[in-house]
Amino acid sequence: MIKIGTALFEACEELERERGISKDVIISSLCDALVAAYKKHMHVKEAANIEAIFDEQTGEIGVFSTKTVVKDVEDPDMEISLTDAQEIDDEVEIDDEVKIEVTPEQFGRIAAQSAKQVITQRIRDAERNNILNEFLEKKGTLTTGIIQRVENRNVIVNIGKTDAIMPQREQIPREYYKPGNRIRVFVLNVKETNRLPQVIVSHAHPEIVRELFELEVPEIEDGIVEIKSISREAGFRTKIAVWSNDPEVDSVGACIGPRGSRIQTIVGELKNEKIDIVRWSPDPVEYIVNAISPARVVSVDIMTDDEETKDALVVVPDDQLSLAIGREGQNVRLAHRLTGWKIDIKSVSQMENEESSNISNVSNYNDDVTAEDTPFDSDEIQEEIEEEMSQQVVDEEDLAEESEANDNEETTEE
Repeated sequence: MIKIGTALFEACEELERERGISKDVIISSLCDALVAAYKKHMHVKEAANIEAIFDEQTGEIGVFSTKTVVKDVEDPDMEISLTDAQEIDDEVEIDDEVKIEVTPEQFGRIAAQSAKQVITQRIRDAERNNILNEFLEKKGTLTTGIIQRVENRNVIVNIGKTDAIMPQREQIPREYYKPGNRIRVFVLNVKETNRLPQVIVSHAHPEIVRELFELEVPEIEDGIVEIKSISREAGFRTKIAVWSNDPEVDSVGACIGPRGSRIQTIVGELKNEKIDIVRWSPDPVEYIVNAISPARVVSVDIMTDDEETKDALVVVPDDQLSLAIGREGQNVRLAHRLTGWKIDIKSVSQMENEESSNISNVSNYNDDVTAEDTPFDSDEIQEEIEEEMSQQVVDEEDLAEESEANDNEETTEE
């Protein structure tokens, strides 16, 4: 047996403090390393009956071979005679198993190196699994980190036991990420790799707004106020639709807070990003009117009853058209994402011009209609044809009578 003493327990306590690796993992790694070193030392590849045992009371560890007690030994590596087994334990019988210590007095350099590699790999695997499990639980939540550096347009953020990557697409446009600054990020994804897990974080995800509101608004955390939908263009503007499950609680007022204290905290956290708090409604017309705010709406026409299409025409005053559309269409675009409705915005003047144009087109069409374009009745045409045919028969009879009279006149003169 190899005497380890208190050194192992001190190393276990230090690793558990620094990396969160439990003592059982360290002891198991040490036992596996000792078995690997034994195989290297004895030049054997397979040794299913070899194991390492650690005695916590004495602080000793050794390598043991498990052999079966037989009458006649045929395989010395797997079997032991009854006589030899009774020297170890007087009470053993045939077919029993005994453990025989085979710990070498001194391992070679190659065996020691093999043991070191096993321990290092096992500790690394345990650390990776701990980090993976920890951040799998944090996936989809908000966490705080410290900006380390910027590499190839990716921001490296330390979030505790590992460094996370913030890709360029998950960064806020025109935002300067200074190393050393603290930042709140959204854990977007966790990928398992051969080394430490790769954690992907975002600073532009809409769920960051949800998490901030849940932190700042107690009514949301308690379930009184519910966040129905969020649409965001990070760094510029966000629309959030809220609904109160308690008639006595105003959902919008709860999110704004006394004298705007709650919303000001969130806006400050988002670097002065503009936030529109919209009151959600089961009525699509009312919901669309609220989503278009701060622009005033004259009317909303649902263009189709198809739930999949969801087209709506919104009419606003002339002076509200640019406000309703927003800069580069931002307001109507966010309203579309928030409500799920395709919104077409027009001013009152545009609607009046379209209506007058339609009336003018109908008048011009009526003036240009000719006799050939006039609708006809097939029964009337049939009557006209029959009348013409009967008239033709009468004309033929008159001609026949006139011809016969002329013949008679010629005969008389002769």
